[in-house]
Amino acid sequence: MNENEETARLLRINELARKAKTEGLTAEELAERDILRKEYLLAFRSNMMATMEKITIVEEDGSHTPVVRKNK
Repeated sequence: MNENEETARLLRINELARKAKTEGLTAEELAERDILRKEYLLAFRSNMMATMEKITIVEEDGSHTPVVRKNK
């Protein structure tokens, strides 16, 4: 997904949020909002995981230790 699509999605989510506060949403708009929110959260989590995988800790001796994900 490119940056323009993500920006458009965020604008539409915000537009639906404003409309929900002022006049309410139709059933179609509620469904659209739910889909957009799920897509946004998936993209956010994916980007966050990619960022976390690139993080390394620089030790005092100058070595780099990658951050690993904890098992639940």
